[in-house]
Amino acid sequence: MADPKTILVLGAHGVTGQEVVKQAVARGHHLRAAEMKWPDDAPPAGHNVERATANVIEDDLGPVVDGVDAVISALGVPGDPATLLDPPPLYTTGTTKLIDAMNARGVTRLVTISASFVVTHDRGPLLFRTTAIPALTRVLHQMGEMEEMLRASSLDWTAVRPGWLLPEPLTGDYVVVPDVIPEDLIRPRHADLAHFMLHCVESGEWIRQTPAIARQEAEDLSSSFEVVREMLA
Repeated sequence: MADPKTILVLGAHGVTGQEVVKQAVARGHHLRAAEMKWPDDAPPAGHNVERATANVIEDDLGPVVDGVDAVISALGVPGDPATLLDPPPLYTTGTTKLIDAMNARGVTRLVTISASFVVTHDRGPLLFRTTAIPALTRVLHQMGEMEEMLRASSLDWTAVRPGWLLPEPLTGDYVVVPDVIPEDLIRPRHADLAHFMLHCVESGEWIRQTPAIARQEAEDLSSSFEVVREMLA
């Protein structure tokens, strides 16, 4: 068991963010769980979880960063067509504000979500590459800008590059390679991504690198129909 840390989780109510919070608490860490706006029906914060509100595009992030050992950003944009055509600047303006706040408060460790598709579109079934990838162009461009901002910073950052995320239970059985997911593996799980991001915080591995994460899944979960259906749902 790693030494307990205080970890800020941005996007804590999203699918990956909830997994980060749940797994981190189980491992003895203290969590500051932040969202732009917590829904009225959100469950209680639970043991060792401090709930916070932070708009990464508009707010001064200094107060929410203050006193933490590390930041895990599980921020993401909704997958509806209107948002994908004109995504909010979570990965650009948000990253600028986060870097500034971390520098000002003396916090150096950041683990964030990027995507393998930032650097290659030659992954996954043909239908996925010709429908899903074009729809994500503006988001992926933002993620690429985010990575450049991180490289220019002095932070101890890790930008994890998953493939197409799958909402299935934690396995802990996944593949991590530098930069790009293997050609035959498109699907990591949100829960496994959260597991690996926590590992990066606890171990200090993959600093200033872009590890890619994926897993061998059942054929029906990696098919063209399934991944495109999820994007359009």
